[in-house]
Amino acid sequence: MSPEKNTYKLGVALSGGGAKGFAHLGVLQALNERGLYPEVISGTSAGAFAGVLYADGHTPKEISTFFQKKVFREFAEFTIPHGGFFKSDRLRSFLKKHLRAKTFEDLQIPLHTIATDIEHGESKVFSSGPLIPAVIASCSVPIVFRPVEINEHYYVDGGLFKNFPVSTIRRECTKIIGVNVSPITKAEFRSSIKYIAERSFHYMSGSNTLLDRNLCDYLIESTSLSKYSMFDLEHVEEIYQAGYDLTMTFFDEKKDALIKDFPNIIF
Repeated sequence: MSPEKNTYKLGVALSGGGAKGFAHLGVLQALNERGLYPEVISGTSAGAFAGVLYADGHTPKEISTFFQKKVFREFAEFTIPHGGFFKSDRLRSFLKKHLRAKTFEDLQIPLHTIATDIEHGESKVFSSGPLIPAVIASCSVPIVFRPVEINEHYYVDGGLFKNFPVSTIRRECTKIIGVNVSPITKAEFRSSIKYIAERSFHYMSGSNTLLDRNLCDYLIESTSLSKYSMFDLEHVEEIYQAGYDLTMTFFDEKKDALIKDFPNIIF
């Protein structure tokens, strides 16, 4: 598709990855410092979570402060298993507290979030209508969180089918920068349910990113974030900084190409 037919000059796709998604904020901060601002965002799970707060007009640094000294239990309320071990009421309250927008249409930047219809086995893209249910659905890791009901359909984490939603906005964008914080990595075996659950979801979601990785004009990706667990909210600043540093290295490596594609970029 020729550039003149694209709706947006720059789109950013943000992968899922649990707490590793805080690296998305560091990436966005680095992009902004170089004068690169996405005109549309596509996000799955952690990418949807970071994306919605950014699209709502909060700066990456501001968003990171929302999570200082937080732990997983502050966002999840344990319940007797009924579709999931945790209810998402506290996550919903967090988003209500920090989001100004009520619908996708209210956001300052267009956003696409991806969830999985658990009953029909289909990937669903949300880009209009009520905001919070769609974001929570995209973040609802199966078994851990209960499915979210939207219009008589039950949705869980979008990472089951599309953990790296580049294809979602590919036709709309002249250029796409993709940020994959959860490439497939190895991790020493530990005999725990937490380890088995995390690794299983990691492999399952990672295996569906191959096509989307190839659709990026620029790919920001690193295995260095693998040391952080899915629910690690005790190292938010470290993960944020890792994303920032990764992007600065990316700028150094891709400087010539970036200047050609983005003449107004700041170096």
